[in-house]
Amino acid sequence: MSAVDMFFAAPPVTRTLTALTFVISVAVYAGLVPHLYGWIFFHHSLIFKFPPQLWRFATCFMLSGPRFGILMDPYYLYTYGKQCETGSSKFTKPGDFFYYLVFVSLALLGVNYAFFGNAYILTSALFTAFAYTATQDEGGQTRIFILDIPTRSVPLALCFMTFVSIGELHPALVQATGILVAHLYDFLTRLYPKFGGGVNILTTPAFIRRLFEPKVVSVSNKTYGTSFQPAAPRAAASGSEAPGGVLPEAWKSRGSGHRLGGD
Repeated sequence: MSAVDMFFAAPPVTRTLTALTFVISVAVYAGLVPHLYGWIFFHHSLIFKFPPQLWRFATCFMLSGPRFGILMDPYYLYTYGKQCETGSSKFTKPGDFFYYLVFVSLALLGVNYAFFGNAYILTSALFTAFAYTATQDEGGQTRIFILDIPTRSVPLALCFMTFVSIGELHPALVQATGILVAHLYDFLTRLYPKFGGGVNILTTPAFIRRLFEPKVVSVSNKTYGTSFQPAAPRAAASGSEAPGGVLPEAWKSRGSGHRLGGD
């Protein structure tokens, strides 16, 4: 399987997000597009100006960290996003994962504004939210580099790795908001309705489901070409024979027959 085939075989939301993150990150850190960073980070003052720069709601989740992060951040987005989109029992209907992504992204912006006043780039918080959702119900061990840790501890390990690699606490705290938001989603959609008798207020809207429903290909008969149709079910035996039996038409005009040796 070629790289292109592997790309299109990946789940659609995850592959699109991962590809955009990698391309934008390379363009920013390689200087391919001058001043590109100034067009992608999030700041509330840029949203409420005229004209509003609404694309920043999405682009602030599409820039990796520098150096080694150019590879690792898209890898984490793809790995844990794919686990959520294709392997999680929480997202069983078309569009569920996309709606989860929208909720988590908006909640991350709100939480970081409340806690830190602003957060310009939230990619690490997003893939940490993916990791929490993908691993919270899993058991066993997971290896990160040379260490085996409980699978449910992967989100905390990712935050700790950020603290160690950067040497500052603030980026790790921003990243940890992904755990908070992912747990909020789980509480609103599963824990509260199941154990608190509440209602799931985050049901995927119908118009999003329609966007992600697989398209059904229908085959219609044409006036040209050859078409094959399944044979009609055999009629049940009855006292009268259905019209158009297997006998030639000429035989059907004969009178009633007599059994050989009969009267």
